[in-house]
Amino acid sequence: MRNWLLPEFIEDVLPAEAGRIESFRRQLLDLFQVHGYQYVIPPMLEYMESLITGTGYDLDLATFKVVDQLTGRLMGVRADMTPQAARIDAHMLNHQGVSRLCYAGTVLRTKPDGLARTREPLQLGAELFGHAGIESDLEIQRLMIKSLQLLGLKELHIDFSHVGIFESLIHHAKIDANLEQALFSALQSKDKSAVTSLVSSLDLQIQQAFIKLVELNGDVNILTEAASVLPPFDEIHQALTDLRAIAKHLTDLDVQVGFDLSELRGYHYHSGIVFAAYAHGYAGPIALGGRYDEVGIAFGRARPATGFSLDLRGAVLALSPAQSAKAILAPEGNDMQLISAIDLLRASGQIVIQALPNMRSQIDELNCDRTLELQHGEWCVTPISN
Repeated sequence: MRNWLLPEFIEDVLPAEAGRIESFRRQLLDLFQVHGYQYVIPPMLEYMESLITGTGYDLDLATFKVVDQLTGRLMGVRADMTPQAARIDAHMLNHQGVSRLCYAGTVLRTKPDGLARTREPLQLGAELFGHAGIESDLEIQRLMIKSLQLLGLKELHIDFSHVGIFESLIHHAKIDANLEQALFSALQSKDKSAVTSLVSSLDLQIQQAFIKLVELNGDVNILTEAASVLPPFDEIHQALTDLRAIAKHLTDLDVQVGFDLSELRGYHYHSGIVFAAYAHGYAGPIALGGRYDEVGIAFGRARPATGFSLDLRGAVLALSPAQSAKAILAPEGNDMQLISAIDLLRASGQIVIQALPNMRSQIDELNCDRTLELQHGEWCVTPISN
């Protein structure tokens, strides 16, 4: 095997693309900061109990596992930073009121995932802890939309659902865990015939509700239809009320809003509204989020929580190819006037590359379109003629 080959679905990011990704990372963190979200850097490795607590079976399968040589305990390489943020809020900060946290870092997954089809996504996200109302859900959703617009994404479409609708039907029908999982899978694949078969022994009203869930997707008018065909359970009424509020309060942003009540992404993890962002030119969701009020219980504090995250490497895929910024070529030498001129240009944000002795043959590789030249006793920047 060639020593320079990388594992499958692991890849280098080369200078032009790496520079663009890093620039976006800084801009997004600045955006989070001005909205009051404090930056945290969780560790790459944690004990498995902490990493997957409350997140369900899927995250367990996605996590690379290693044995700690100091303690003999099983550790995992983080596959998702959201549980880590929940641990920091519940156990480290111990705030009594609202906490707003954000993060940006590489996660590692056992199988390729997301738009970039990589096992090494660059995950950025924001989480809000300590508030259970629709207002905090809206804050997170608006921040996600602003983040995607900052990246230059156009024709944004946000799909919403609410896991409380499915949970309410499961609870009132007293459905066991095996049937619950089978129904969950059938709804995710929108297999109406499978759903019909699975609910055939249930009460007629519950039967019809599960079957209708497959078809309840569209614009805000679908919520009116849902209210007329779903059972009048309190939980379902509240879920539809919350979704209507979402549709009403996002109208000032340049996005399309849709609803798909059979979408249960993260069902075993989320506890309320869930959402996914799509854009023109992308085959799948760019950002995902929702409410997850139960996760903090495992860390000693049952804190309401809502948040979103995106893979920055995947988010830049549909953008035009990245171009490295052009630089200024300065001559070699240690003349103090020259060094001062170079420092002033760099302080203003210009890229200045100073030539080294005997490197003339590689000048074309430096991506320079201007030179720093001494003219009439002063150092001046001049274009390089083609």
